[in-house]
Formats: sequence, C-alpha cells, structure tokens
Amino acid sequence: MTKKQKLVLYRIILAAVLMAALYFVPVKGYLRFALYLIPYMIIGYDILRKAVLGIVHGEIFDENFLMAVATVGAMLLGVYNEAHGVEGEFAEGVAVMLFYQIGELFQSVAVGKSRRNISALMDIRPDYANVEDESGNLEQVDPDDVEVGTMIVVRPGEKIPIDGIVAEGNSTLNTSALTGESVPREAGIGDEVISGCVNLSGVLRIRTTREFGESTVSKILDLVENSSMKKARTENFITKFARYYTPAVCISALALAVVPVLINLCMGNPANWNVWMIRALTFLVISCPCALVISIPLSFFGGIGGASAKGILVKGSNYLEVLAQTKYVVFDKTGTLTKGVFQVSGVYPSEAFQGEASALPAADGMSAGGEEIGRTAAERYGEAGGKLLALAAYAESYSSHPISRSLREAYGAEISQALVTDVEEIGGHGVIANVGGVKVAAGNAKLMAKLGLEYDRNTGVGTIVHVAVNGSYGGYILISDVVKEQSAAAITALKKIGVKKTIMLTGDSAAVAQQVAEQLGLDEVKSELLPGDKVEAVEALLAEKLPKERLAFAGDGINDAPVLSRADIGVAMGALGSDAAIEAADVVLMDDNPMKLALAMGIARKCMRIVYENIVFALGIKAACLVLGAVGMANMWVAIFADVGVMVLAVLNAVRCLHYTSE
Repeated sequence: MTKKQKLVLYRIILAAVLMAALYFVPVKGYLRFALYLIPYMIIGYDILRKAVLGIVHGEIFDENFLMAVATVGAMLLGVYNEAHGVEGEFAEGVAVMLFYQIGELFQSVAVGKSRRNISALMDIRPDYANVEDESGNLEQVDPDDVEVGTMIVVRPGEKIPIDGIVAEGNSTLNTSALTGESVPREAGIGDEVISGCVNLSGVLRIRTTREFGESTVSKILDLVENSSMKKARTENFITKFARYYTPAVCISALALAVVPVLINLCMGNPANWNVWMIRALTFLVISCPCALVISIPLSFFGGIGGASAKGILVKGSNYLEVLAQTKYVVFDKTGTLTKGVFQVSGVYPSEAFQGEASALPAADGMSAGGEEIGRTAAERYGEAGGKLLALAAYAESYSSHPISRSLREAYGAEISQALVTDVEEIGGHGVIANVGGVKVAAGNAKLMAKLGLEYDRNTGVGTIVHVAVNGSYGGYILISDVVKEQSAAAITALKKIGVKKTIMLTGDSAAVAQQVAEQLGLDEVKSELLPGDKVEAVEALLAEKLPKERLAFAGDGINDAPVLSRADIGVAMGALGSDAAIEAADVVLMDDNPMKLALAMGIARKCMRIVYENIVFALGIKAACLVLGAVGMANMWVAIFADVGVMVLAVLNAVRCLHYTSE
C-alpha cells in the first residue's frame, strides 16, 4: 500500500472503532450527535471537501456530492429526531461514509496493482547514456542529447538507451520488459539492438541509428501513456450515462422528499416529512453510480495492464472491445506465421553423384585447416549429401545473398575462400566456381538449362538450388522459409476461443502458400499478392462478415501498414524495432510469437465479459433497491449495501481483468 492508502486505512479503522464504542455509550440528544460527529469527520472530511470544491467549480453532480448530501442530511435529521425524543440515525450516517471509504480504498488498491503492471513496462525508460569523451572516459549524458551516429557504451546491468548497431562486444540481452518473455537474446557485432533491453553480461559499444525521441522505447512509452485516451464505446456510454443519471436521481430524491408531503397536506393528513426525508436520503445513497463509474474504467484499465505485463501493447480500451468481437483473423505469412529466414530443409544428391562422390578429391584436402568439409552436414544429410552441400556452400561463399548465407549456415564449418577460384556470377541464374579443383555450378533451373544439363523437376515446395559438379548434374538443395513453432498452436487456440475464419495473405507462390496453409490448418489462403492486392482481399472479407463481427489483420508491420490500417483492428507481430508496426497497428505484440494474438483476444474477451457482468449486476441491484427505498421497504443499511457493497463487489470483479490464463 502507498502512504496515502495506509492513511485511509488507519482512518477507517479509527472511525469503525469509535462508532462501535459509541454504540454502547448511553447518551442522547446533542451530546450523542457531537460524539458521532467525531468519527464522521475523521472518515468523511475529504469527501465533504471534494463536494464543496465541486460546487464551487460548477461540477456538482458527482458521487462526492451524493455522499455529502445523503450523510449530512442523515446527521441533521438525527438531530431533529433527537430533539423530538426519537433516536437519530447518526450511526447510519457515519456507516454510509465509512463503507464508501472502504470501497474507495478497494478501488485505489486495484488501480495501483494495474498501474504497477504498466509501471514495470514504463521502467524501460533509460536515465542516461554513456558517451566516451576525447580522453576515453565515460560521461553520462541525457539520452535526448545523443546524436545519430554517436558511439555509446552499455555496461552489464545497464539499459540500452537508444536504438543502434553493435560495433564492439558480445552480450546477452534481457528483453522481458518489452516482450514479456524471460528467454534472453544474444547480441554481437553487426546486430541491431533496441532501446529498453537490459545488458546482462559483456560490455557493448553501440553506434546509434536514431535519436532518442524516435527510438523504440520512446514510441512504446508514448503508446502506453496515451492508451487511456482512447475509450471503448461501453466506457463512453457509462460516462454519458452517469452525466445524466446523477442529476436525474437528485431531482427524483427531491421530489420524493417534497411531493408526498404536499399531497398529504392537501389531503389534510399528517405531513410525515421526516419519513419522506429519510426515504429521499436512502434513495440518494442507493442511487450513487459509483459501481459503474469506478468498476467499468477499472476493468478496461486492468485489461490493458494485464496485457502489457505479457508483452502486449493495446493502444486503448476501444481496441480491447474490438478484439473481443473479432471473428475473422487475417495473417501475413512471412515474418508472422513463418520466421522469414531461409533455411536448408533438404539435400537431394542425384544417383549419379552418389556413385561419383567417393571419386572426388578427399574432403579434408579442400580445407586449409585440415578440417573435414561437410562433417556436420554429413551427419544430417549423409556422406554424398554433405559433400554436395559443402561444394555449393564453397561456390556461394563470396555472395551475401540470403540463400548463400543459408547454405553456409547449413554447412556449419569454416570456409577457406582461398580454395575458391575462377568465380563467375551469372545474374538471375547463379554462380560457377572452381572449388579445390572441382568445377561447381550452383543456381536455379535457368542455370542448368544454360549449361545444357537435365535436372530434377520433381522437387519439394520452396527455393531450389541445383548443383552441377564437373559438368554433370549433382542434385538439388531445398531451401524453405521455416514455419514458427507456435503458429499451428496459435491457429488452434484462435478457433478454440471462437474465431470463425483464419485466412493467410501472401506474396509467395501458390505452392508454398498452400503447403503452409495445410500445415497450420488455415481456412483460406490467397497467394502471389502485391500490397495493394492484400488491401482488396481484406476489403472483400470486410464486406462478407456480419455487421457486429470484427476483422483483425496480423502482419510484421513493415510492408503491411496499408492493410493494418484498413482492418477493423491491426495487430503488429514481431514488432521489435519496427516503426511501421508501432505507427500503423492498434495492438503491438512485442515479440514474434503468434500465440500472443490468441492471448490478447482471450484477455479482451474476459475483460468485456467482466464489464457486462458489472453493468448488469450494478443496475439490477440498484433498480430493485431504488424501488424498495422509495416505498419505504429499504432502510439506510440496505442503501449502504446497494451503494458501497455493490461497488466493492464490482471492483473485486474488475480486478480479475489483471490476471488471465488460457484455458
């Protein structure tokens, strides 16, 4: 608890003890009023002060005004009754204020808990950046003052203050504040790193690529700080409802206090004004809209806080509402459902090469260091397959193309480029080179046709690298974009929580797209699309769905910004360092795990379910108690339950939004 919350708790305890003690003190009249006034002022002075300030500033009809009028009225009515020999309702007046403060304390603690979840995210804000001066000493400067291209030093335990590229050093980074994941990330020379990560081990020298105001951490903090500005329709409805509801019940309470008295006087009956005054005050206490005004925003706030603790940034409570109504989920493929990196998925030597592989020069003779080429690859693809992969990796060793890199990574051993001579790169075809005395050609089908070689056309789905060795076809290597481990489970989880249709849009070939769709269990796939075609496909789906259903698009946020903006709600996947994701999306998943989308929708649906539970519960109880209070069947203790009791229960229910576990 904060100091302020502890002070309120001490006041509640003191007022409760005094009120309980006074119950056994046999005093009457003005002395009884004076004694009860002590716990009343202890527990209610701040509410009375807020009510007076509200009147002064023209903001009269709020819960403080209702509490002040009801309790002051009860105390004054008690004085009148005591003067006429009837026991006054002092205890009820103090109890109303006491239980109201208990409800406020519950609310404050609940909001504080949600704020701590968001504060954990806000803790990524760096306090300083280490910059080397001319003498080599480190100087701590404000991150706002660091220019692009500056070399900064991040020591173990410090936050990376600004986005940049590692120039020196290797380390492990803790990205949990951004992604919600505890698994650390390795960073070395040439790697791009983003602000907000914590350096765990080695010293890093980073050359900044952005100003602090444009860095990832600044954009994330801005999103979190402004998320409360975008309210859901339900939240706006409750705000408007309270604006008209409060003055309406005040007028109704006044009418309840005056109209029956006038009718009695006109009919010649006793006025019984004290009876109707008590009913009016009870009516006021019951009518206070605290449960709705407090619990509904708290539910949304809790949902946003709970999501942020899991690495999901929701830009406003309105997007939680849309997520809860989502029935169609459209995915980009590359970088969203797949890793977006090329990896060798198979090596297929021809029968002729398998027979001739043993006649090639010894593998260790091709390595300057004496290490057997293809040793690691041979364990995975067999002796002939490992040797074919080794030859292709050597031939492609001078290229920086992603396919060439994937060949070298699959080969897994150090490459001595001194063994590679007579390299000829043929644009759009491939490369021809001499590798340790062996003539190797590696490339696509066009290269094989150019060389006049028959090649295997019955290949798998993916990118094919055909390899020719000494003028004969040696086989092919299959390179594929690898599906993420969580993608299939994510599709299953989405369908489990009620998504009607999952669709994939991709610019890749129809064969590759169909294979991925079948592997993941997607309902529909559209392939070979340009960015504009994706927008048209989403618009067609928007026209197909029912009016109350919503469509979400999940993409990597780099080239999918138009579609992210066009969908009912845009979700950026794998958004670490992606400006387009943060700008265009409504929900940002701070890692590349597609399961987080199902998690975000689960949080949103639970949040909305709690919101509707609180609305029905609060309005139902209040409507029943208002009727009972108006006809005299509900006393001040019932009013206390209808106001404070309902508020406490609604707040406790709203706190559940902070915690979500998938079923």
